[in-house]
Amino acid sequence: LPPAFIDFLHDNGLNPSIYLPRYIRLKPGIAEIESELGCELEKVDWLPGFFAAPPHIHIAGSVAYKRGKIYGMDVASGAAVMALDVSPGDHVLDLCAAPGAKLCMLLDLLGSSGSLTGVDVARHRLAACRTMLLKYGLGDRCRLFVADGTSFSFLPVRLKEWSPKRSWKERKSARRSTVELLYYGRHSGMVGRSKRDLGYDRVLVDAECTHDGSFKHIQKFEHWGWDTLQRRVLNAERSDSVTELQLQLLTNGFKLLKVGGSLIYSTCSLTVAQNEDVLKKFLSMNPAAELVEIEVAKNWPCKSGQIPKTLRFDPLASQTSGLFIAKITKI
Repeated sequence: LPPAFIDFLHDNGLNPSIYLPRYIRLKPGIAEIESELGCELEKVDWLPGFFAAPPHIHIAGSVAYKRGKIYGMDVASGAAVMALDVSPGDHVLDLCAAPGAKLCMLLDLLGSSGSLTGVDVARHRLAACRTMLLKYGLGDRCRLFVADGTSFSFLPVRLKEWSPKRSWKERKSARRSTVELLYYGRHSGMVGRSKRDLGYDRVLVDAECTHDGSFKHIQKFEHWGWDTLQRRVLNAERSDSVTELQLQLLTNGFKLLKVGGSLIYSTCSLTVAQNEDVLKKFLSMNPAAELVEIEVAKNWPCKSGQIPKTLRFDPLASQTSGLFIAKITKI
C-alpha cells in the first residue's frame, strides 16, 4: 500500500494488515452449497442468509454462483438493506442501484408483493443489474431507470404497458429524454392508491462515495496504479464534489419518500465528511426529517457514529468492509 493510504488508514484507526473474510449470501431456499464451493462456510450469526468463506475462494467461477444459488455481497452491505426493514407489499426505491447485490436482496425480501424501482446514472452498470435480475429470476416486480438520482422524480405508479421491442419513434424519443426505462417487470409499480398517498414506503440511498472503506475496491488500485488512488480517493477537491453529490442524492431520495416511510443513507467511506457531515447538513435543511434507531442492529458488531442513532462498520470492529448507516423517517 502507498504511504499516503497507510496514513489515511491510521488516521481513521484502522490496521492495514487486518484480515477480512469473503462474504456471500445464499438465495432463500438454498440449503447446502459447501461441496459446490469446495470449502467450509462459517455462518454469520447476526445476519440471516450470510456466510463467510475463505478470502481466496473465487465466487464467480463456482458452480453455485453460475446456477444462481449465491450472491457475492459484503455482510455490511446486507446490514444496510436489513436496516431498511422492508416488508412484503412495500414499494421501494433504490436510488443508486448498481452493481445490483442490494437490489436483489431487496427483491428477495419483498417476495411476491410490492415493487422495487432501481435507478442509476450509468447505463452499463444498470444493464449489469438487469442481467442479475434475470439470472436470479427476480425481475417481475422491478423496474430499472437510467437516470440522475439527484433529479429522478418518478413515483411508484404503474406505467403503461411497456415492451423492450419499441418502435423507432419511441427509441428516438427515449434518447432525447434524461430518463430511460431500461427494464420493466410485469408487476412493477403500485395501483389502487390515491394521489395524496403517493411516495415510496422505503428508500435506499447507498450513495456514490470514494469507496475508501471497501478493501475489495482499494485492492483494484494495484492494477489501476496507486497514483490514481491519490486522485480518486485522497484528493480534497474530489472529496468536496462527492459530498455535494451525496447531499443532493439524499435530499432527492427524501423528497420521494412518503410520510411515515423510512430511508437509509449509507456509504462505504470511512470519512466523517461523507457521512456525519453530509447528514448534519441534510437534517438542518429538512425539518420533516427525523433520525430513528435501527432496531434490528442490537446485536450487530458495529459501533455508533459521531451522531447518535447512526452506525459504523469497519474492518477492525466488524470484520467487514467499512460502512456508515443512518435511518431517517419523514414526519
